Amino acid sequence: MEARDPKVQAWLEKAAAGRTSSLDLSKDEDRGLALMNLISLEEHFYFTAVKTNDQKYLDMLESVREVRKAVQTDFLQDPQGEEWCIAKHLMAASIRLMEVGTKELTAQNRAAAGRYFRYAFDLFSLCMALNMGAVEPGELKQELAASEENTLLSKFSQLVKKLVDCCIE
Repeated sequence: MEARDPKVQAWLEKAAAGRTSSLDLSKDEDRGLALMNLISLEEHFYFTAVKTNDQKYLDMLESVREVRKAVQTDFLQDPQGEEWCIAKHLMAASIRLMEVGTKELTAQNRAAAGRYFRYAFDLFSLCMALNMGAVEPGELKQELAASEENTLLSKFSQLVKKLVDCCIE
């Protein structure tokens, strides 16, 4: 895919340069996936605490939250404004959409599953792009409201598919 958009091109060049320097996108992907799961654990401990009225789940929530904050600190590169919260919510939404996609897949609704999986990956990719400084927080609302075709968001998703390789050792 040719990246003609200047922002996408700049992000691609930064990522390509990083392949031979300190930027490890596969490590960032792993951290991002860990963040998603840590956020989910926080949610599950919360709901379990409320449903069971058992304080021990809130204690576990606090412990997991501290781990999530430490991992998120390593993941985010100098967050500006509300990027800390934006990243957390992008990851939380991504994991929830993956869950919905998986349930749709189990129900044999492949088209719906594919749509939810695409949304999840787009949000994950947007978080990666935001973390690398490739998109400004003010652009997020516009991107999420835009059509699914040929948006900056979809371009970042295409680039993440090409650049992030979890098998790089």
